[in-house]
Amino acid sequence: MRALSGIRICDFSGQLAGAGATRFLAAMGAEVIRIEDPVTEGYWDALRGVSPFVDERRGNDFGGPFNNHNVEKLGVTLNLRTERGRQLLRELVAVSDCVTENFAAGVLARLGFPYEELRTIKPDIVYVSNSGFGHAGPYRDFKTWGPIVQACCGLAFSTALAGELPAGIGYSYMDHQGGNLMAIAILAGLVHRNRTGEGQWIDMSCTDGGALLTGPALLDYTVNGRPLRRPGSPDSNRSESPVMAPHGIYPAAGDDNWIAIACRDDRDWRCLAGVVATDWAREPRWRTLPGRIDAMGELERLLAEWTGVRDRFDTAAALRAAGVPAAAVQRPSERIEDDPGTTEWGLWPTVTHTKMGVVRVDGLPLHFSKTDWVVERGAPCLGEHNDRVFGELLGHTDDELRRFREEGAL
Repeated sequence: MRALSGIRICDFSGQLAGAGATRFLAAMGAEVIRIEDPVTEGYWDALRGVSPFVDERRGNDFGGPFNNHNVEKLGVTLNLRTERGRQLLRELVAVSDCVTENFAAGVLARLGFPYEELRTIKPDIVYVSNSGFGHAGPYRDFKTWGPIVQACCGLAFSTALAGELPAGIGYSYMDHQGGNLMAIAILAGLVHRNRTGEGQWIDMSCTDGGALLTGPALLDYTVNGRPLRRPGSPDSNRSESPVMAPHGIYPAAGDDNWIAIACRDDRDWRCLAGVVATDWAREPRWRTLPGRIDAMGELERLLAEWTGVRDRFDTAAALRAAGVPAAAVQRPSERIEDDPGTTEWGLWPTVTHTKMGVVRVDGLPLHFSKTDWVVERGAPCLGEHNDRVFGELLGHTDDELRRFREEGAL
């Protein structure tokens, strides 16, 4: 028995901002039934069939990202252009606890299933929609992807070195965060339903979710009138609350190798200087924080020269042994293949996919002592569980399923 055993989710969500939410719940034991379109062969999810691949095989069942984001889910196809397809969806909604989607605002309604219709089918249904700007306001019709959300909400603007143009974020961060927020929304809706018997529509704006992550910058501007990007503002990887020096990312030996170092106080500096053990590190002007701040540029240059000819892992280990917070900046392969911490945590489990075989995927960054997550089954191939869901669950016979396929509903 897992934490969410007994919960059934009728899931239209895709990519990651939606699929990431139901992935989390499926790992916790929820039965997530993913609905896909047979006409487009599942390609209303942009991750179906895209790289990376495990070998030379290609096709909509072999995409690595789709497999990663849809482990532990069941997969069915429904052609909602047909009355039979719509009726089968009604039957599935009637036995589900939750309907989830991350289409652009209004898409599910245009397919014939607004919240009012879902509520007619099952009065206590929890319907969670996750779109770029939600279903209200002047931007409701705009469509977004993670990087667009990051630009609209201010996150991209906040990521830059002083005096430089915004660098943005090198990944679709808000797709991940959007999935996290959506998972919380689903669980909150189910808790409310269990307490009151009432379903509801939870309308989520991913862009507003991103704006909340800029809270300190918004507070500084609204309270102090001080903009985030201003002359003399520090580089984004330096702390102002509290001020620390040195505090940043420094080069290490080799090509594109780096180390992170933070001196929280004067004691940390003394420990760092003891490891550096050079004449410049012993100079009295560095012994106090004001002295280090006054000549920050020179200090950073000297420290970078020292770290730049040394191995990042050895340097980080020596600094940590002396009590200084430090870590080598790791590449994904190093974090996955060589870091004992992630191995012991079990962060990269293997799953068995019907066509790809045994492959490695993301785990979850938490463990439950009683009802831990399970990630063992790969993502569904297109329509893989039609017979199981429409036959075993909804009770249709083999002859009926054959007819539904002939009619183009499945």
